[in-house]
Amino acid sequence: MNRNYLDWGEPIEVLDADEGPNSCLLPQEDPLREKLMNTGPDAMSDQELLAILLNGGMRSTHTRTLATELLEYLDQEKGIPPVKELSLFPGMGKIKACSIVAMLEFGRRRWGAAGTRIKQPQDIYPLIRHHADRRQERFICLSLNGAHEILAVRIVTIGLVNRTIVHPREVFADPILDRASAVIVAHNHPSGQLTPSAEDDEITRRLKTAAEILGLHFLDHLIFSDTAYLSYRQTGRLSF
Repeated sequence: MNRNYLDWGEPIEVLDADEGPNSCLLPQEDPLREKLMNTGPDAMSDQELLAILLNGGMRSTHTRTLATELLEYLDQEKGIPPVKELSLFPGMGKIKACSIVAMLEFGRRRWGAAGTRIKQPQDIYPLIRHHADRRQERFICLSLNGAHEILAVRIVTIGLVNRTIVHPREVFADPILDRASAVIVAHNHPSGQLTPSAEDDEITRRLKTAAEILGLHFLDHLIFSDTAYLSYRQTGRLSF
């Protein structure tokens, strides 16, 4: 029932000298680029996409490590980080840091979530699904205006292996600054199981109550994996 809301191959050649001692070699065959060409970007994880951007001139083992570290860093950033900060990652270098920052800004300008109108839970899922492969829970808050158009999508907290610590002040601080009229929250279950825990229910209850006090419409809480999601609103779980 829908309710409307209103590889890494062997290195063969030297590339950028700017990239430091860990750089310099390009794989002869790149399974990730082949995967991108054959299946498209939607079938790839964030780590794989970053690894493709980083792989020019770096050994594959270092690329995997750097992509993982960079992803952890970006998950905790509210905006696009400056080139100077990214270039501090071992093996990154200024050229790759510039490429990453340019890619993030270009994507934000052309295809960012801002302005997307949310009518039903299936409108939310594509905006957050790429977080499903994280080994720790990501608790996400979406700020919406009065027309239920996305103002911002942010990670609020990064939790432990199977749970996250969430407080209303952390969740609603940015939506208030956004002058949002409504909010939607979501978090991934690394286990892949979508059944809400007692803690999930308690967090949802607290957030819904706090949102009402602040004059925000609490539209939904989604629990998601890389293949599916559960909507508190669709399943009637918001009637506290």
